[in-house]
Amino acid sequence: MSAVESPVVLDVRGLHVDIRGASGLVHPVRDVSFQVRRGETLCIVGESGCGKSMTSLAIMGLLPRAAQRRAQAMDFLGEDLMRVGPRRANALRGDRMAMVFQEPMTALNPAYTIGEQLIEHYRHHRGTSAAQARERAVELLHKVGIASAAERLRQYPHQLSGGLRQRVMIAMALMCAPELLIADEPSTALDVTIQAQILRLLADLQKELGIAMVLITHDLGVVARIADRVAVMYAGQIVEEGTAAEIFAHARHPYTRGLLACIPVPGRTAPGSRLGSIPGVVPSLAGELRGCAFRERCPQAQSACLQPIALRDAGAGRRWRCVVETEEATA
Repeated sequence: MSAVESPVVLDVRGLHVDIRGASGLVHPVRDVSFQVRRGETLCIVGESGCGKSMTSLAIMGLLPRAAQRRAQAMDFLGEDLMRVGPRRANALRGDRMAMVFQEPMTALNPAYTIGEQLIEHYRHHRGTSAAQARERAVELLHKVGIASAAERLRQYPHQLSGGLRQRVMIAMALMCAPELLIADEPSTALDVTIQAQILRLLADLQKELGIAMVLITHDLGVVARIADRVAVMYAGQIVEEGTAAEIFAHARHPYTRGLLACIPVPGRTAPGSRLGSIPGVVPSLAGELRGCAFRERCPQAQSACLQPIALRDAGAGRRWRCVVETEEATA
């Protein structure tokens, strides 16, 4: 069954995140809605500070104390994550829904061995014996490409390289065979060779296990290699959404086109030529934002951009938030 025909695993509708700080109320996530289907990879992309990671933490229920989430609904396989209690949320988190964090050295406990952390995680959710949990841990370490898995169980996080620690984090996330995997910039801190290996590993595991995956990234090169669908975020909002092919070939929002212009294209970008750039800075997310948040940086801004702009829906999940009529294909 194709990803398009598969059942919806996660349906987020009208998600907001508010943080009360010394300067007032900050809104890092504003009215975000999207779906992820079984066997599908959705990439959420945008500049640092656009709300990608805060969106993933809100879904997992891992927001900092000062932050509050609100939404019309966050449906996860028939359960509204906005309505489940703390005990049920803890049962879902790490079991049916899991997350791979950006920096594994801070996500893994340095005081415990890799084996102790994997085994404790599995026993907590599955209630198995230590021997069964250890067997599962060895199996998952092999699956993520770690040689001598049984010996690795006795090592501490600081004894592993960055690439191996990230593979351990992926193995931990998959221990309980989750139906939703959220990966928050899982390859950012790695060199390009290891980064490619981790991305290939995630793509292979996603296809093999048929899980729904949300990949948070700012790297459009990563998106091109791994995404089925793409949601582009700017200033806490989704400004464009569509299949990866649609986004790369027919970007409709000026911000998306600006991001694409920053990427060198083999065979089209002359060596030594200047890459595109987006002038200006991301607006402050404190207080209320009126109209298009991108208008101060947009070369096509007009008076209509001062008014609230809803997502234009072209059907089949193709949406964008802009008043400007764009051509069918981008340069």
